[in-house]
Amino acid sequence: MQNQSSPLKSLQQQMLAWLQEFNPQIKQSVTGTEKVSADLRLDIYANAYRFRLVEALQDTFPALHTLLGDEDFFNLGVEYLTARPSKHFSLRYFGHEMSPFLKKANTYSNQAILSEMAQFEWLLREAFDAADNAVIGIDTLQQIDPQSWPELRFTFHPSVSRVDLSFNVPQIWQTIDKEEAQIDMLENDYPVGWCIWRKDLRTLYRSLDVDEAWAMDAMLSGHTFSEICSGVCEWVDEQHAAVRAAGFIQNWVNDGLIQDVES
Repeated sequence: MQNQSSPLKSLQQQMLAWLQEFNPQIKQSVTGTEKVSADLRLDIYANAYRFRLVEALQDTFPALHTLLGDEDFFNLGVEYLTARPSKHFSLRYFGHEMSPFLKKANTYSNQAILSEMAQFEWLLREAFDAADNAVIGIDTLQQIDPQSWPELRFTFHPSVSRVDLSFNVPQIWQTIDKEEAQIDMLENDYPVGWCIWRKDLRTLYRSLDVDEAWAMDAMLSGHTFSEICSGVCEWVDEQHAAVRAAGFIQNWVNDGLIQDVES
């Protein structure tokens, strides 16, 4: 038997189509009064819906909001939700396309720092919401057979992410978060690698040297310790590569970035 939509579900879908696309079909189901017309009632709902979504974006991107100011951020929010309507029942996921949207939107594409700030803030949220998996300690490394090291693969905690930033976004974000005097927006001579993760209930981030950034990307892609050592030779001589790579792993373990090791 073919399922048919209930009158309530059909009405809900029509209302959603009005909120997202101003599809007028819902108007046939809405009545007005002498004081409040049907169109005005629908506009009230639509405006409340948009204001709520923009408020959600403001909560997700507080530093981006500070950089743009109230009016420009509101305009961005309306433009974003028009181009990227909310598709999930939870507001948690609304905003995940903000960074690529800012890269392509004509109004903002010439301000690359805005896209980078949105990306950085979204990754902070992703880290905070990631699964609370256990991580290994230094004692785990000490118990590994030295003969096994070349084929070892390390699995990072779900909260760990990597990003390369061309601007001093983390420093700006920190001054805004701490409500300190804002610093100038500066573009780096070359993109700087950053790692973002969560340790206990703290969301953390730090910059990476270029070889450590490469090693972390390679490890995230499933490369073995031996392959990491070979790659690090681009920056250090071969006899010091293993020590350099092992130092990265020790630091990652101390920082609570690694949850498992496989041979």
